Amino acid sequence: MRTARTLSRRAPSCKGRVGLPPLILVTDPDRTPDPVALATRLPPGSGVIFRGFGRKGAGETARALAAVARRRGLVLLIGADAVRPSGAGVHLPERMAGRAAALKRARPGVLVTVAAHSMAALVRARRAGADAALLSTAFASRSPSAGRPLGPVRFAALVRRAGLPVYALGGVTTKNAPRLLGSGAAGLAMVEGLANALK
Repeated sequence: MRTARTLSRRAPSCKGRVGLPPLILVTDPDRTPDPVALATRLPPGSGVIFRGFGRKGAGETARALAAVARRRGLVLLIGADAVRPSGAGVHLPERMAGRAAALKRARPGVLVTVAAHSMAALVRARRAGADAALLSTAFASRSPSAGRPLGPVRFAALVRRAGLPVYALGGVTTKNAPRLLGSGAAGLAMVEGLANALK
């Protein structure tokens, strides 16, 4: 959390923006099978992106996460494929980035983040009015969808040109996160790296 907060404080793209958490737990049904338990151990002010991927019981999990988020002062965002409890923000996959503008119009003040894997995707997210993008893959990752890692230098170059707050996602752990200091990232988004740290 210390590294994430330092990134957020130093990020030029975060100046004047409210509501962006410095640290985000990104859930995955296989790699974070009990996201509610993990959320109860997150530091206050953190975020959770819940992705149900169409799994049975995703709606119940989303509602349970919403209750934890209210109690613990967490920011909750729900993937496009899951039931969205009242007060939760939205996380869109890259292919749906264009929907950010409509979501912002329909629900002023709602937090909308978008997944991105390239400069073109970051530009689309910015033009669509997304509040932030999660850029991957920052480091080598065991995720089945992970591409070739960007590494800190290339990651930082994309962040500088993005024009919106960008989180580092993909292979981020408590050990390699400090390598992103000075990158301009808005914070850290982690799956297994954070799940392991919270055990």
